[in-house]
Amino acid sequence: MNRIPFFDRLRDARRILIAGAGGGFDVYGGLPLALALHADGREVHLGSLSLVNVYGLGDGFARITPTSEGPSGYFPERTLATWLASENLAAISVYAFPRTGVRPLRAAYRRLARTLRLDAIVLVDGGTDILLRGDEAALGTPVEDATSLAAVLGTPVPTRLVASIGFGIDAYHGVNHVQVLENIAALDRAGAYLGAFSVPSHSREAALYRAAVAHARAATPGRASIVHAQIAAALSGESGDVPLPEVAGPLFVNPLMAMYVTVDLPGLAAQSLYLGRIRRTDDMLQVSHEIDRFRDDIEPRPRRPFPH
Repeated sequence: MNRIPFFDRLRDARRILIAGAGGGFDVYGGLPLALALHADGREVHLGSLSLVNVYGLGDGFARITPTSEGPSGYFPERTLATWLASENLAAISVYAFPRTGVRPLRAAYRRLARTLRLDAIVLVDGGTDILLRGDEAALGTPVEDATSLAAVLGTPVPTRLVASIGFGIDAYHGVNHVQVLENIAALDRAGAYLGAFSVPSHSREAALYRAAVAHARAATPGRASIVHAQIAAALSGESGDVPLPEVAGPLFVNPLMAMYVTVDLPGLAAQSLYLGRIRRTDDMLQVSHEIDRFRDDIEPRPRRPFPH
């Protein structure tokens, strides 16, 4: 019981990419993991599905530095690279992928995996919608997460994992978290669940994560991350209807938002009911259309109240 299967799976990995499954600030959800693995002597890289036009994407990816060209008001990858440099953590490199469909994103992941000689890829989702299989009452914002999941599924790296942080956050987008728990139970039965663990609020990783989120908030006025504002609040001991500067009204914060739920990536993909439909897409509009068509053909599972 004193060993978490997720870290057992990473035990022999020396070169690891931790990538945000969704766009924009999702990559920040991987920071505590990246910091812990870097402190353990691993070579760690961060990846992000960029929501801005990034220069130098000839290979389908670009390394982002504090001096990378791009928009001045919103560029999460450059903001992250700038913060890492300010903390003498520039050895943790940041890469950006373009917002495309599965086929070009899969090709980009494969090229980056060869370039970096990766042993492992960890997809990180800020929230829980990556754990949804498709027949739930609501899917949150599935397009980017599903695209990243399908792309990494087709990337031949020895270890491919998923880590979800921010349990409860996707209620903001209508996700029924009883159904998330049902899905985790199904993954456990299939042998794909790799355990859950919290980021200790008084740890170095938590302190640096909170600092990174505060830096991003200051660097991106008006477009800071609601997701990471809630996780940072949870990692500060907040609970309940906590007022946040990113939103007009309070959002319910809970301590489980500081917890990672981890699963095997191929095992998670095998539970998806629509992933096969998006494998040949070239842009995200196609991904969105395929998910919509799938939803039109099914009867979603009924929404269930949390019984406790």
